[in-house]
Amino acid sequence: NSPQVVTALNFAVLLLALGLCESLQRGYVGEEPEPVAEPSKYGSLWPLPQKVQISDVSYKLSSSNFRIVDGKLSYADPSCSLLQDAYRRYFDYIFGLTRKHGPKSGRTGPSELTELQVWITSPDTECDGYPSLNIQLLDLIYYIVFILFPLFLGLETFSQLVYEDEYGVKNVNSSEINDFPRFAHRGILLDSSRHFLPVQVILDNLETMAMNKFNVFHWHIVDDPSFPFMSKTFPQLSQKGAYHPYTHVYTPADVKKVIEFARVRGIRVIPEFDTPGHTQSWGKGQTDLLTPCYSGSKPSGTFGPVNPILNSTYDFMKQFFKEISTVFPDAYIHLGGDEVNFSCWKSNPDIQKFMTDHGFGQDFSKLESFYIQNLLDIVTTTNKGYMIWQEVFDNGVKLTPDTLIHVWKGNQQQYQKEMANVTSSGYQTLLSTPWYLNRISYGQDWQEFYKADPQEFNGTETQKKLVIGGEACLWGEYVDATNLSPRLWPRASAVAERLWSAMDVTDLGDAWNRLSPHRCRMVERGVPAEPLFVSYCPREYNGV
Repeated sequence: NSPQVVTALNFAVLLLALGLCESLQRGYVGEEPEPVAEPSKYGSLWPLPQKVQISDVSYKLSSSNFRIVDGKLSYADPSCSLLQDAYRRYFDYIFGLTRKHGPKSGRTGPSELTELQVWITSPDTECDGYPSLNIQLLDLIYYIVFILFPLFLGLETFSQLVYEDEYGVKNVNSSEINDFPRFAHRGILLDSSRHFLPVQVILDNLETMAMNKFNVFHWHIVDDPSFPFMSKTFPQLSQKGAYHPYTHVYTPADVKKVIEFARVRGIRVIPEFDTPGHTQSWGKGQTDLLTPCYSGSKPSGTFGPVNPILNSTYDFMKQFFKEISTVFPDAYIHLGGDEVNFSCWKSNPDIQKFMTDHGFGQDFSKLESFYIQNLLDIVTTTNKGYMIWQEVFDNGVKLTPDTLIHVWKGNQQQYQKEMANVTSSGYQTLLSTPWYLNRISYGQDWQEFYKADPQEFNGTETQKKLVIGGEACLWGEYVDATNLSPRLWPRASAVAERLWSAMDVTDLGDAWNRLSPHRCRMVERGVPAEPLFVSYCPREYNGV
């Protein structure tokens, strides 16, 4: 897998500088509030492309005459519903979701753009394929030209270049854009265990992810509080482990719907089934899976992490992950491995004997490693790669070369040291530590998210190339369907630009001038994205 996507996205299309929403031209950045005097020369493009040239030549667009079409030499199959759905979706974004589609008038002005041609350059394009980590993105040479899944990225950029004049007429300026993402893995983590997230809320978030060019949905689907994933092999897991066995579960049809909705927007779905810790809900439906805790010489009636000394544990894991590997088509599964509390293991006499017999002494990280190693061997047989939280690496577990190590702990100095250690060992890594969006503070905290960089650590260029990107995480202790979108957006948009745009795109003032109208664009598209600071949107969120 290539740790960095090599792409080129050249718009020689007739495009524009200012975006759909114009926020009040007054904002504040930095610790000391200073007014922002002028709009960005890049309009409301977000995340900022690698190279942008926008001319003063503008062209009008009308819903009756404008069409998005396959180029004559494109390898696109006209019957590919994925393409046609994308064309319709972005046509609606450009002209308004409530606009009625009228017939073509047949009359166009001399400065009217009537077609956006999309050219698919790969003859091997499969309309029913899935996006992946090492997908090669775009090679645009005329209008919009690229392979299949980056199509949505190009259409999103085009839609961001369309603006309204003072008469409400849609316009686009002649522009040339060369674009590709800096990192291949640009993710959002949502937690559906601590609070159940209805399927529609997940779909809405996937839609907004596409608007910000995120391409990975990390679904932290189960945890201690609840087990909402409905397993066909072990139905008792959700029957007894979910908050409610009927209303608060994800059926196989629900999961398929999420995966397909993500696929047609170029988004991968990577599920996380975290063990051996964070598994209290698993134990409600699977007898003998968890370790009995002891108080002195007697069981206390409570349970700890997965019991790593029983053969039945690994028999269960073989069957469970065999099912998971068939349900989720992505090449990777996130196996967790974080925050294992050893106190219950220490209290259990059977565990203590096992430790002695295997020469582990009192080093319970060795027992954790024993379990993880067995689990990794099991998952490897399913032909899946795996992601793990950094503790697994820190504890010295033997890992395959393609393991993705997810860094989440510590302050800036600590996570930068961890990134250096992981990459010096030759492993690919991604960062989340500075992007825990469940942590909130008064003020423009998006600026701190914007400043963090996953390649900012002491290491060689070879090490830096092993950083495949990062993820913004929204853990669910205080988040459910009522507040997910406003807490996530546009704060996650700051992370999106850091993972997409060039390393030297760091101007907070220019970022404010683009992000504020981008936030308004999301609001106009129906996303209840919270304000960045004092401003207004021409079309405010109306609550529906």
